[in-house]
Amino acid sequence: MTETPTDPLVSTEWLAAHINDANVKVVDASFKLPGVLPLPKDDYLAAHLPGAVFFDVDAVSDHTNPLPHMFPSAEQFGRDVGNLGIGNADTVVLYDAGGWVAAPRAWWMFLSYGHPNVRILDGGLKKWRAEGRSIESGEVKPRPASFKASYDAKRVRSIEQMIANVESRAEQVIDARAAERFEGRAPEPRAGIRSGHIPGARNVPYNLLFDAATGTMRPLEDLRAAFAGAGVKLDAPIVTSCGSGVSAGVLTLALYRLGVTDTALYDGSWSEWGQASGPPIATGPA
Repeated sequence: MTETPTDPLVSTEWLAAHINDANVKVVDASFKLPGVLPLPKDDYLAAHLPGAVFFDVDAVSDHTNPLPHMFPSAEQFGRDVGNLGIGNADTVVLYDAGGWVAAPRAWWMFLSYGHPNVRILDGGLKKWRAEGRSIESGEVKPRPASFKASYDAKRVRSIEQMIANVESRAEQVIDARAAERFEGRAPEPRAGIRSGHIPGARNVPYNLLFDAATGTMRPLEDLRAAFAGAGVKLDAPIVTSCGSGVSAGVLTLALYRLGVTDTALYDGSWSEWGQASGPPIATGPA
């Protein structure tokens, strides 16, 4: 077990006190599944935290890869983030609109590209608005900054590594999708994708880790109980997975808060593994 790190979460009170600091950059990282309207960018234009820029997980991705929003090159990440007005000396505070908890994906990307000074607003836009705090509309156009990124491949897994792991079982695989998708009882939201899960995977649906009413993350003892209940050993290697590498970040965040900071995320997730020509799948409970 690694030492407990600085908590990645910050409170609405903390952000309200620091939102005007020159080196604090607020970023809306909201995401929705394909076909769900209005688009996250349109939601952002309608209402966002003061000064927030929009981080589009589909834009900040490898456009040569047909899979959804795969990690881009370090050079592209640095360019895209610099264009959002973020530099290496800045404290990045990410939030999402709730519903689909997407800020942890962007948080893990920042960590994977060598930027440790990144936090997530606990409760996101939902809690901020519920407390009557100020919001803005329209696009924020920042002055571009210089952001140098360096990619840490240890934080991410490829399908080749995941296939090898089915044999070796060296790493526990935890899937963040809902139980009915994990067990193969419900169709996948993406066309042409098989139903089921990676053989040997465990299932911790990401929504169990959040309080739907407030948008805040559950207490540490609840997070610990959710993983224990799924048979996950916190002192053994872990890879998180989901539908397309977004909600897996919720598991990654919860584990990080429990002091397990050296996990990896399977970027292709089920949108890669579940393809018709993909590796063998399992169905039913874990």
